[in-house]
Amino acid sequence: MSGDIRFLDYESSREVPNIVVDGSPNEGTVLTLTHWPGISQPPGLAADLSAQMAFAYARSGDAMAADVVTNNHFDQDGLIAMYALIEPELARDHEDLLVDVAAAGDFGTYRYRSAARASMALARYADTERSPIAADLGGSYEAQCAVLYERLLGQVLQMALNPEDFEELWVDEDRQLTATERALAQGDITIEEFPDIDLAVVDIAEGEPSRTGHRFALAEGYVGAHPMAINNATDCFRILQVHGRRYTYTDRYESWVQYHSRRPLARVDLRPLAEDLAGGDSTTEWTATAPSSLTAQLRSVDESSLDRADVLAGVAGHLRSAEPAWDPYSS
Repeated sequence: MSGDIRFLDYESSREVPNIVVDGSPNEGTVLTLTHWPGISQPPGLAADLSAQMAFAYARSGDAMAADVVTNNHFDQDGLIAMYALIEPELARDHEDLLVDVAAAGDFGTYRYRSAARASMALARYADTERSPIAADLGGSYEAQCAVLYERLLGQVLQMALNPEDFEELWVDEDRQLTATERALAQGDITIEEFPDIDLAVVDIAEGEPSRTGHRFALAEGYVGAHPMAINNATDCFRILQVHGRRYTYTDRYESWVQYHSRRPLARVDLRPLAEDLAGGDSTTEWTATAPSSLTAQLRSVDESSLDRADVLAGVAGHLRSAEPAWDPYSS
């Protein structure tokens, strides 16, 4: 790596002045560049992605606050933010593409297919069972993060510029994305939007298979329709997926972080709604995660006895009436 800043693993960085990107500060942190909730952002640097904050900081001309950069977890946004500080000139030459890699990982959106593929390849690297460096990922999570950053800081630009060199890492998931986009184009998947509550209802034809896609650094973190295809097709941050009589509601990650290009509607607690739906369902249980979850979710565990109209009415009514339960902007 060239430049004046070096990566140091999070635990070791506690003992020296450091810059944290896309995570939580530790005892040695002198500057935090993150969109994470509840963490104050430096004036003039707030952005949707931590990577965008890092690029803005690198462009500012200010002296670097420390010569060590670190992060407490591994994902695409953290990697790109780190790269923007360690290799500022190379990164700046490809800023749009690299920021798109970060967005593909965090928000499940893409403008450049090469960025989507790079994000898929990075998720595969982080998969402790299927990674090409799986033998080196057997330690603690902190040790795994250190290995991933050390290996991938030198490769991420090539992953984005020349994804064909890493095809074996993304080809399977890329087919899932292509198939979902084709289903949308053919009308086998349709989207109905309710702008007043920022809700998109995604109807998947019963004959359509369930498809997978990565979220963050999880190789298969999403099931149903590939999230990049859906999120590229709607600006809504609340998604209700209907696949036959299986239902999944998701709060997109944009409403967990301090998002700035627009202010998402506040998340509500989905757990009371899960109890209400379960009370009227004769065939399956309903579960919900806390609003503080990265992508808070409500779902039917199996096929439901409730029809689409009943579930939609319940979800829409709850979104309109429930009190806000998550505020990422308060510090």
